[in-house]
Amino acid sequence: MATQAVLRTLLEDPTRPRYGFDIAGEAGIATGSLYPILARLEHLTWLDSYWEDVADVHDGRPRRRYYRLSDTGAVAARDALDRASRRVPKSWRPAAGLA
Repeated sequence: MATQAVLRTLLEDPTRPRYGFDIAGEAGIATGSLYPILARLEHLTWLDSYWEDVADVHDGRPRRRYYRLSDTGAVAARDALDRASRRVPKSWRPAAGLA
């Protein structure tokens, strides 16, 4: 379910680079759960990632690593979520507009 939440979050705007804390907050999961998911998705080539340029770092915070779905990852994510939704009995699905 956590991976599905991450994929849904990234699919909101597949080309927009997002950093981990941002993804975790929108997906509603802990960062400790997020980073293994991101690593697995990156290993599958579903994600592209890069480190923020040092010149863009403000207020002494650490550099951020940004993630976005690759073109093939966006297609694969939609397919995976579609397959997952077909496995859930309708009685377990949230009412329309609540998902």
